[in-house]
This record gives sequence, structure tokens and C-alpha cells, in this order.
Amino acid sequence: MPSGRTHDRITLWSLPFVTGITFEQTQSSKLTLLVAGAFLFSGLMFGPDLDLYSVQYKRWGWMRWIWLPYQKLLRHRSLLSHGPIIGTTLRVLYLAIWLGIIVGITTSVWCMQWKWQMLAQSTVRSLTHHSTDWLAFALGLELGAMSHVISDWVSSAYKRCRNQRWSVIPHGKMKKKKSLARVTHRSKPATTKNRQKY
Repeated sequence: MPSGRTHDRITLWSLPFVTGITFEQTQSSKLTLLVAGAFLFSGLMFGPDLDLYSVQYKRWGWMRWIWLPYQKLLRHRSLLSHGPIIGTTLRVLYLAIWLGIIVGITTSVWCMQWKWQMLAQSTVRSLTHHSTDWLAFALGLELGAMSHVISDWVSSAYKRCRNQRWSVIPHGKMKKKKSLARVTHRSKPATTKNRQKY
């Protein structure tokens, strides 16, 4: 599995390609900025490795504690954290729950009147009126997560192939070959000495 720095490099190297392809397809600077920004955020802070003590987890700073229950509930590299679409969706829902809790606590402490019904209505209105923008943002998040998952998969497949290549040669035969080489190496000087005597 690649290190956190390798994942960061992959994200940063992929960013120009993601930006260029998005702009070519959409011809919209706003949508390109949304996809690229979400891709960068997902690759550096919101990726699948939030399910363990990782570089992405550390980047949340003093807010990193909100991911501790997430780490306890999910096994590393499970379908729920590293799966296509489901991993990103679960992280978005998890973060939304925490944001709701934090907003609720903040409003109660500051004695602010907060109507959850109005918040829900404004959220639905934003999702319907700006559906293309939200879709671009979601696509960027998913692309950032998938760059991480694909690099994990490629690294694991490469290591598996390399290990299988070395395991083709049986260890017993290698030892026998080494011992035969030692015997022949030792016996040759002895025969030459015998010939010199006669």
C-alpha cells in the first residue's frame, strides 16, 4: 500500500489532468473549479484513509476527534470506506451528522433560535436549484477517493505479482542447488591435488 506522501503526490500530479479534462468537457470555469477543488479536498483530507491514523486524519487538526468513531466502526480498506461511491457517500453523511450536532450545540449555547425545518427546506432548495454544481462537487470528491483506491489496488497487485514470481522457484530446490555447488566447488581442488601427486 502506498504511503501518505505517495498518495499526496498522486493527487497533486493528477490535478492538472482532472482540471483539463473537466474544462474540456464542460467549458465552464465554475464547474471546473468545483470538481478540481473537491478532488483536491478529497485526495488530501477527505479520502478513504480516514478510517485509520493517517496523514488525512492528522490534517483535520483539532477537529480530528470527530473521525475517531468512524475509525472504530469501520475496518481499514473495507467496502464501506474504500468502496466506489459508497465510501464517499458514507463519509459525506457522517460529516453532515457531525455538522448538524455542532450547529445544534452552538445554537443552544448562544440561545439562538434555529428552525430545523427551515434549514431542511433551504438545503433541499439549494440541491434542486444548483443540482449541476452539487453534482460537480460530488464527482470531484469521488474522483479524489478513487485515485486513492486505484493506487492502493495497483500497489497491492504489483506486490502480489512480484511475490508470486519469486515463489515459482521452490525453496528446497534452491537449497539443493546451493549445496551441490558447494560440493562441486570443494571437490574440484581435491581432484587437482590428487592428479598433481600422481
